[in-house]
Amino acid sequence: MPSVITIRFDQGTLVLEGVDDAVAQALGDLVVADERIRAHRASAHDYAALLRALHGRYEYRDEAKAYGELLLNERAPMAMRPYQRAALEAWEMAKRRGVVVLPTGAGKTYVALRAILSAARSALILVPTIDLVQQWATDLEQRLDQPIGRYGGGDRDLQDITVATYDSGILIMPSKGNRFGLLVCDECHHLPAPATAAAAMACIAPFRLGLTATPERTDGGHHALDGLLGSIVHRVDITELEGNYLANYQAEVLEVPLDEDEAQIYQENRERYLSFVRGRGLDFSRPDGWQRFIAEAARAPDGRDVLRAYREQKRISRASRAKLRMVWELLRDHAGERCIIFTDDNATAYAIGRAMVLPVLTHHTKGAERKKLLDAFRSGELPVMATSRVLNEGVDVPEATLGIVVSGTGSVREHVQRLGRILRPRDGKVAVLYELVSAGTGEAYTSQRRREHTAFGELEIDLEQA
Repeated sequence: MPSVITIRFDQGTLVLEGVDDAVAQALGDLVVADERIRAHRASAHDYAALLRALHGRYEYRDEAKAYGELLLNERAPMAMRPYQRAALEAWEMAKRRGVVVLPTGAGKTYVALRAILSAARSALILVPTIDLVQQWATDLEQRLDQPIGRYGGGDRDLQDITVATYDSGILIMPSKGNRFGLLVCDECHHLPAPATAAAAMACIAPFRLGLTATPERTDGGHHALDGLLGSIVHRVDITELEGNYLANYQAEVLEVPLDEDEAQIYQENRERYLSFVRGRGLDFSRPDGWQRFIAEAARAPDGRDVLRAYREQKRISRASRAKLRMVWELLRDHAGERCIIFTDDNATAYAIGRAMVLPVLTHHTKGAERKKLLDAFRSGELPVMATSRVLNEGVDVPEATLGIVVSGTGSVREHVQRLGRILRPRDGKVAVLYELVSAGTGEAYTSQRRREHTAFGELEIDLEQA
């Protein structure tokens, strides 16, 4: 008989002492020998699988677990919507592991709250931004009537239930990865990135919940979610909830012709940029396409001029004078409505802010100012706001009814997230998302790519690939 196996948590891994050859063979890929300490190691995220493999077969002492059971009560329980209850039940049936895919505005946070109540264990919620840390923590404090820890943006408060940014989670896990029995990852499509994935790997939480509206990643990283959190256990699309649990919406693409002088400048610069690309056989469909372009431009005698031409044609297609006039016309036509103007870059957002005397929110906006601007937007004091990408996900803006996409990437996720910002339900609300596309430019192809989602499936717009 082997001696009693001891399991300890050590810097984001598990150390198993007392494992002989027979036990090691039985545990298979779950453990590896570490000759430096004459013991075996396992990944912290395999904690639950390891206990299942040991239970009933070998005597072991668990010194890794530092989380406990919680007595939790929801202050004012709400009735779950049918799709929320189905999501929770599917997650519970999957041994409280898995990913729930729900549209923005469909109440993912409440599903997470009920999952926390169901697991009744210390819980860590990871979110992508400081704004979301505050939003989640405030909501959970109100609903559970107990202190909620905040970690990130200067806060260093760990409680039985804690909300932290992904960046802070990376720092927390090596020393505190055994303190939580439930790991909740909001906007979990961020998780497969190498650094954030390491945070999930260094946590022993046997119960895991991922939340997102768009799990798919262009790099294929979403397949890693199965191992990090569990497979998708429940999925609902925007079109299934529109009009019942989300606001009715319209999505329109508006082609905006460039002014004659800007069109000429655009074509001259684009031709120079494309001539360089074709001449060197560069292919942007390859993963390293952009890096190769930069490398070739850095070596070429005219490389600086080529880069300047690339930036100029991009600037004109993103923020032409005609587009700015169209933004003004849309604001005039929808006077009095709460509107978010989305851009792909800070320069365009600031240009709109200056031209129309509007508040601008970017990643440069300080936390206190950001809170003040968002509070003023929610109250209606500032009914229109321009932003680059910081409002793409997570921030709760239920009163917004109008979105204007002046520019964006080809990301389907980004476009669906922007639509989600204006879909929070309200009686009689019909949300409208306008997408402005500079006619006759490369934006037409970008627009087609980012609308490859069921939310935009009914749009029939013939945009010529540029």
